[in-house]
Order: sequence, then C-alpha cells, then structure tokens
Amino acid sequence: MEFYRSHVLVCGGSPCVAAGCRAVRVEIERLVREQGLDREVRVVETGCLGPCDQGPIVVVYPEGTVYHRVNMGAAREIVAEHLVKGRPVTRLQYAGELPSVSTADDKRTDYFQIQKRIVLENVGLIDPESIEEYIARDGYLALGTALTNLRPADVIETVKRSGLRGRGGAAFPSGAKLEFTARTESDQKYIICNADEGEPGTFKDRLILEGDPHKVIEGMIIMGYAVGATHGYIYIRGEYYISIERIERAIRQARWLGLLGANLFGSGFNFDIEVKKGAGAYVCGEETALIESIEGKRGIPRRKPPYPGTSGLWGKPTVVNNVETIANIPPIILNGADWYRGFGTSTSPGTKVFTLTGNVNNRGLIEVPMGITLREVIYGIGGGIPDGRSFKMAQTGGTAGGCLAEAHLDMPMDYESMQSAGSALGSGALLIIDDSHCIVDVACSLLHFFAHESCGQCTPCREGTTRLVQIFDKLRQFRATQADLDLAMELATVMLRSSLCALGQSVVVPLGTIMQHFEGEIQAHLHGKCSVGLCHGACDCAEGRPAENV
Repeated sequence: MEFYRSHVLVCGGSPCVAAGCRAVRVEIERLVREQGLDREVRVVETGCLGPCDQGPIVVVYPEGTVYHRVNMGAAREIVAEHLVKGRPVTRLQYAGELPSVSTADDKRTDYFQIQKRIVLENVGLIDPESIEEYIARDGYLALGTALTNLRPADVIETVKRSGLRGRGGAAFPSGAKLEFTARTESDQKYIICNADEGEPGTFKDRLILEGDPHKVIEGMIIMGYAVGATHGYIYIRGEYYISIERIERAIRQARWLGLLGANLFGSGFNFDIEVKKGAGAYVCGEETALIESIEGKRGIPRRKPPYPGTSGLWGKPTVVNNVETIANIPPIILNGADWYRGFGTSTSPGTKVFTLTGNVNNRGLIEVPMGITLREVIYGIGGGIPDGRSFKMAQTGGTAGGCLAEAHLDMPMDYESMQSAGSALGSGALLIIDDSHCIVDVACSLLHFFAHESCGQCTPCREGTTRLVQIFDKLRQFRATQADLDLAMELATVMLRSSLCALGQSVVVPLGTIMQHFEGEIQAHLHGKCSVGLCHGACDCAEGRPAENV
C-alpha cells in the first residue's frame, strides 16, 4: 500500500467537467510528475463537492484548502506554491465553506453543519472509480450484513420502520413497495433503478451516480435480496455520459470482486445488474413508460392497475425506485431504522437531496434534513438572493412541483407541509426566482414544457396542455379574460382526473399554486399591467406567431 503526504481532489461532477476540470486535473498531474512528487502527491478526480457555480474546484488535503474556478494558470501556481513549498495560495481560495479537514476526522464547517449527508456521505471525498475506496468507507458492509445476518423479511421490516419514502416524486413508502413485490409469487422478479431524471433543474441523481456509484449497486442488491429478485436494470438518461461510464465501471469491479453475480457472500443468493440507456423522453421517467422502453417498445405509460409491483417488466413483479431512494438503503441497513429516524421529522424522517438553482448566490447540490425551512436553505446554504433583490417564488420538485411565495419561507420542507401548501418535494429540484421575473411569464414557460413533453397518447394531456399554453400566452398579451382563467383551472382539473400518467396529472400543481399564491399579479394582467414590464407586446413563443394570430 502506498501512502501520500497530500491528496489533491479535483471535482469531477458534470458542472465542473463542463467548466474544464479534466484539463486542470491533467495539468496538475503533469506538473506533479515534473516536480518529481508523483510518489508523494496523489491527484484524484472525485464527485461533486456541492457549489457547482464555483467550478473547477480543487481541494488539497490534509489541509482541506479549497480552490475555486481553477484555470491552467491557477493550477500551476497551486502546484508551485502549495504542493512544492507548502504555502497555500490565499487569493485563489474559495471564501465559502467546504470540508476543511481530513476525511478521517470527518468534521464539517458551518456550511455542512446545516446539511446532513447520508446519501452524499462519500460524494466528493472518494475516487468514484475505486471500489477499494468505497469499501474503505464501509461500502458493501450493509450488503454483507443483510445476506449473512438478516432474513429478507427483516430487511423489509427495517426499511418500513425507517419511514423511508420514495425520493423521486410520488413519496410512496419504500418498505411497503418492497413488501408488495416480496409477497407476489413469481419465477422471476426485477429491481429497476430509475436514473432517467428528466425534470428541468434536477441533476441530483446524476451527481450521486457520478460521485458514489457503488452505493446504488449495493442498494439494488439489498432490495433484490429482500423481494427475491435476481436481476436489476439501471435505466439511465443517455446524455449522462459520465454517470454511464462510472456505473458500468463499478458494475465490472463489483463482479470482479464477487459482489455481483452468483452466491454472494456465500449465501446462495444470486444477483446481477445491467445498464439500459434512455433516449431522452421526459415521460420515460414514469415507471411504466420506463418499463415499456426497457422492453424495446415506445416509451409511453401503461394503464394502471396492474402496478409494476405485481406485474411490471415482462409481466413480472418489479420494484422501481429512483437513485436517491436506493442510495438510502445501505446506510439504513447498516445503521438501523432508529438511527435514520434521528434525522428529519417524525412523519418525514431522513434527508432530502436538492439541486439548488435559479436566483440564489450558491447554486449546486445539497442534502438537508427533512423539515428544514425554505428560508434556511436559501439564506443559510444558498447565501441569499444576488444583487440585493427580493425573493419572489420557489418552485419545489421540478416543473411538476408547486410554486411557493414569500409567506412560505418559514414552512418546514417535509411531505405533509408541502402538501398543505399545494406543493411537493418531488424530484429534488429547487428553483429560486427573484422579483425581476413575471409570474405569468414563468407560468408560460412551465406550460410550454408540458406541451412539448406530452407523449400524446391520452387526449386530456395532449389537447389540454396545448390549450393551456394558448390561454396563458393570451394572458401574457393582456387579451385574456376571467373566463379564460376559469377554463384553465377546469382543464387542469380534468387532466388531473383523466390523464394516464403523472405528466398530465401534475399540471394542476404548478398552475394551481401560481393562481392561488400570486392571484394579484395574475389579476393585474387581466387589466393590462405587468409589474416587471415583461409582458407587453409578447408573441406566442410556441409558434413564433404575432399576438393577433393566436
């Protein structure tokens, strides 16, 4: 085993890759070799560290010195001063707060004390392409415990007692979902990891897969053991190139060490995983459309019932969960249900991973306890609104989530509180909007997205989304009436009751909360007034037609 005096972690999450982190990493590696330090300094590409706007990010351990927006010149200076002479380059350091000491102590600064990392405990701290580093952080210990010390029913009972609910949007109790499939008799069962993640502004699952792929594999195997499944699929968005590369590498490593395949831990239990790449359809995030796609068909939703738990992939019992949900399974099995319930609230235990985007100073990936307030997230972790502007709206849960106003800033972010406000935690996208934006313009953008992504299979969604776009484009042009708005809500309600899948059913959530919480601004547009001056003379952005032709 080799020991190094310094570890240089270069953030390798997709946002930092887009900012040029790989060129920076290569340059640091070259300079380290050139200085003859390659036996003393190890350079590692790791997962997302969190503040994505600050990339490329470089962290030098054991000091925990964080450098941000590192370019080639900065990389050369960091090597020459910090790694060669031991003098951190103060002017290049990130002023915010990140992990500041060695991972062995695992202490956190205030920034991470606000957060609680369970799903993201390894992300940004290990080499995601090294199974050895995952094992060193107790990786696969939960799997070994489950296969050697627990019965399948014990695993299910632990998940049920933990209170874990699906982190992909529906928030269905995870233990109950496992139990339904476990009780169904079949010669074959499946576990599917839904990594399609099509919600705008949502990229948490992508960064979990990029930063800690083995945790997802371990969680899938444990779930397979619990329900009696022997095969798993990871259905992943085709554009997630880094995620695909790392999860496929992790699968090969796990097979090589006997952690995937036959007779795992000498238990007689067999389980294997393969990756299926999606083609980019938003509707394939819906579990039955995803199943259709894996089967080689057009990705459109099935009628339910039957539900996948009893009749899913190729008609066999199938458990479908998203990446974040599955990544919670190993720590729950390893530490116990009571430990997990120590975080969050009594009715919404655990943590939630969010992608914080929009008009906020610190945008990026965060994990916080359930029940934290929106104000704590925006002003405590997010650093507030840029340029001294005022908060106007937060959309929780992606495009299909509700739109909350200033009155909701101190409301706990848990399933029950969100539901009472007409919203949901959903996919984990948290979009912050300041007072420079018009709420009608925001509504138009959301509705255009739904109309574009509708698969067209069912009439309520296909025709309803198009008609809603027309009504709100008309409102933006100051030509709508109260009757038009009443029709919009009636249409959205009909879509909720009659659409085949969550795409059509969920349009009423953002639309209804906008109409409820921003009624004054909506009414002003009926009288030809836009508070921020964005809506006069607008055209139909769906077709590019002038207003008089709509």
